[in-house]
Amino acid sequence: MSERTGQISRNPRFRLHLDGWSVGAVIIAAVVLLPVVAVIWLAFHPTQNIWPHLLSTTLPRYVGTTLLMMACVGLLTVAMGTGAAWLVVMYRFPGRRWLQWALLMPLAVPAYVGAYALVDFLEYAGPVQTGLRDIFGWTSAQDYWFPPVRTEGAAILVLSAAFYPYVYLLARAAFREQSGAGYEVARALGAGPLARFFRVGLPLARPAIAAGVAVVMMETVNDFGAMDYFAVQTLTTGIFSVWLQAGNLGGAAQLATCVLALVVVLVTLEKLSRRKSRHFGNARGMRPVRPYVLTGAGAAAASIVCAIPFALGFVLPVTVLLSHAFNAAQWVEPGLAFALTHTIIVGGIAAFVTVLAGLFMVYGTRLSGYRLPGLLLPVTSIGYAAPGAVLGIGILIPLAAFDNRLADGIEALTGMDPGLILTGSAAALALAYVVRFFAIAQGTADAALGRVSPSLPMAARSLGRTAGQTLRAVHIPLIRASVGSAILLVFVDCVKELPATLVLRPFNYDTLATRVYAKARLEDITGAAPAALTITLVGLIAVALLARTNR
Repeated sequence: MSERTGQISRNPRFRLHLDGWSVGAVIIAAVVLLPVVAVIWLAFHPTQNIWPHLLSTTLPRYVGTTLLMMACVGLLTVAMGTGAAWLVVMYRFPGRRWLQWALLMPLAVPAYVGAYALVDFLEYAGPVQTGLRDIFGWTSAQDYWFPPVRTEGAAILVLSAAFYPYVYLLARAAFREQSGAGYEVARALGAGPLARFFRVGLPLARPAIAAGVAVVMMETVNDFGAMDYFAVQTLTTGIFSVWLQAGNLGGAAQLATCVLALVVVLVTLEKLSRRKSRHFGNARGMRPVRPYVLTGAGAAAASIVCAIPFALGFVLPVTVLLSHAFNAAQWVEPGLAFALTHTIIVGGIAAFVTVLAGLFMVYGTRLSGYRLPGLLLPVTSIGYAAPGAVLGIGILIPLAAFDNRLADGIEALTGMDPGLILTGSAAALALAYVVRFFAIAQGTADAALGRVSPSLPMAARSLGRTAGQTLRAVHIPLIRASVGSAILLVFVDCVKELPATLVLRPFNYDTLATRVYAKARLEDITGAAPAALTITLVGLIAVALLARTNR
């Protein structure tokens, strides 16, 4: 026995050496994955198994519609986001200086708010049809034909206008980081604008664009508010129907596993698409891209192409809301101020914790000599696609069990019952935001650290710096803009998050999103306008800071 023990101690493969980075990465992954595991456990242990019924009736329609929406929204956001990013980086045209920042503004408008605004603008009593009746003398709907508003096409348009900034932001950063020498060589060899885009710019920016499209598709799968308002039956709306209308949480969890399977496939394909892609910028002698000056019809076309997404995603919904806000009495209600305070505090804390945890996990995984952190890293992205309400249930189950044990322990020690400390406060809501948006922080940190030339941290380590000192002295200064962007992106998404907030918020604890939903579900757009505009204003401040960090 002693001989065997001696052999083990002399073999470095069997030495037990746990470093803090590896342990921390595994703990963070466990916290992020626990709600997803709880949902999967519910799916395999339902109180009433309706899976055969779903498989033979509604599931094929849910899956088909979801895949169609993902494909259409993904293609349209690629066209809008990549095209606009290429134009503002590579060319000079009228309005370019303000359009490059204005194109980020739709991030401040939730997709469900855009849906409410578009329907209000185009419906029978809206300004468009009312103006047509006044101009042509029509008196009723029988006198003319107008396309239906609440359709899949309208939902695709609204979601694309709300989500294209994810692609635009990453594509613009990728185009700006490219060397201008490559484009000058391509131009000297006779390559035209399209050839330079498809043969030089797009291949180099493809990893960033793919990451943006993956986020867009996950957002499309997860969206409930806009899909439900347009009566589009996807997997997510089916989850809410089975859960809220049929009262079957296990069946809803079974549908949620289908969503998770879609996201696993999507994330895997995105990772594989850039697995062998490596590109390091040469900081020494880097020649920036010189924008080409457009004139005449080309300049006008570029301005219009960039203005259309901005108008659809920001100008239209904000204009409709402002037209209702002047008549709203909710501006003076104290509940709006409380909702704003709750939104900023919980969203800010969640954004900071999410990005800090994502950066720690990615950096710890890169340093770890164990396979487990590397295997867990891509899996943590699937929480981003879990529907907010179902993810909330997945958080409530383990957190409520821990909360009850904690309360029992405190009562046994002190004789006082503290009640539910976590599930009875906003802590559960903050945890839901961390799990829900961890993929944004993790993906941004992974991409940012991947752009740092390996020679820089190797030089720091050779000079005696520890891993933590290297992170602070080398990596953080180089990826500071990306970290700031991730914090702001997560914060904006926390402000707009609705389903998880409805499930996990404490009693009488409103946020701006829940106030908008409570009014809009009653078709009271005037009552929803103040909270919706406040969401937009908070988001605009964050977007302005985001634009400043990416200047």
